[in-house]
Amino acid sequence: MKIIIAGGTGFLGENLEKYFTEKGNQVYILTRNPRRKNEIYWDARTLGEWKNTLEKADVLINLTGKSVDCRYHEKNKQEIYSSRIDSTRILQRVVDQCSEKPKVWLNASSATIYVHSEKHLNTEENGIIGDDFSMNICKCWEKEFFAVKNEGIRKAVLRTSIVLGNNGGAFPKLKMITRMGLGGKQGRGNQMVSWIHIDDFCKAVDWIIQHEDMSGTINITAPAPVSNENMMKKLRKKLNVPFGLNAPVWQLEIASVFLNTETELLLKSRNVYPERLIKNGFQFSFSGFDEAILNLLES
Repeated sequence: MKIIIAGGTGFLGENLEKYFTEKGNQVYILTRNPRRKNEIYWDARTLGEWKNTLEKADVLINLTGKSVDCRYHEKNKQEIYSSRIDSTRILQRVVDQCSEKPKVWLNASSATIYVHSEKHLNTEENGIIGDDFSMNICKCWEKEFFAVKNEGIRKAVLRTSIVLGNNGGAFPKLKMITRMGLGGKQGRGNQMVSWIHIDDFCKAVDWIIQHEDMSGTINITAPAPVSNENMMKKLRKKLNVPFGLNAPVWQLEIASVFLNTETELLLKSRNVYPERLIKNGFQFSFSGFDEAILNLLES
């Protein structure tokens, strides 16, 4: 297949590129800073030579968007919003102009579209979507993506949870704070953490591409969310760290200012279940948190 990954130089894009390249596919990356032959310049807002790359593509995957790991002041809020909407919009414009359009278009979204929930397990069908900055970003993003229906293009949105891998994302940071003795619960520790192993993330994306009945919104997460307290306990055990200091909310509020981030990333309860993947027959390599982190620590 010819696969285009827009915004593909981050943690998820790098792993998808490796996964699909190893399977014999041609992968091209749209990026602001091209460094390799298969990387093509784009600014994620305007037309350019990159548009020719989309001709005769089998798959388009859009991962573009400013990281939410920042302070939510007005400038960052605007960039988080516009980076997602503008890139989706310009890709749609180019897709409309293609004489041979991509057959499948997958667009990133986030499991944070669902409300804070410690008890209710959010599936695609019964998930409760709320109203705050993060949820509204996801809603606008998905609305923009589904605004145009192109005949012959299968569209799916990837509502992705926290992705665990060794070469980026949250896992290296979790290991670091645990080894420093700071691996206790954050806040009350009741908040649920939805997660997925990077290998299963790549496999799930491939699965969606291969199965023509997979379109619309899809939760990309392992089937077993864990509480924050339990997650940190399991990490301490696997890393042989005997204790971990708890971090009350007031401490996290202060720390988040110095770390240039938001406490929501730690304290929001994301309780999400991948009902559509499971009903469609997808098999997780790592369905439990213990086996996922054991694999990552050994690899």
